[in-house]
Amino acid sequence: MEGATVRETMDTRDPLALEQQVCFALSVAARSVVAVYKPILEPLGLTHPQYLVMLALWQRAPRSVKDLSQALQLDPGTLSPLLKRLEAAGYVRRARDNADERLLAVTLTPQGAALRAEALRIPPAVVERLGVELGELRSLHQSLTRLIAAASGASVNSDAA
Repeated sequence: MEGATVRETMDTRDPLALEQQVCFALSVAARSVVAVYKPILEPLGLTHPQYLVMLALWQRAPRSVKDLSQALQLDPGTLSPLLKRLEAAGYVRRARDNADERLLAVTLTPQGAALRAEALRIPPAVVERLGVELGELRSLHQSLTRLIAAASGASVNSDAA
């Protein structure tokens, strides 16, 4: 295979081989990375999906459920149980928006806002546990962001067809 281009090497392999599938690599990587977060999040009483909701709210709150749904790329039916659990834990409060009664606003409670200070230790702990250079993780993040955009574009294009 010496001297063969990547394209030539890929063409000689089985296109249905599991190890060749981007979807498989992404699925395993996602499960593996979320598993790294689990023991770090447990002392805060958060699951990984709940952590993502809190990240969005620490970035900007209050937010409507619709806005959170878009930011997290989750349908409202998936988001609703997460918000209920976070509300039961005392981290968020859900209430009708005063400006528009049709919207449900999600606000951080003082306890939820204070949790941010504890959460600041999460990113460096994850980087340490992964044992991957920060620059490599940033590069991966950029690649994944481009992939998400490409997949979203492909999905929109197939819906229009």
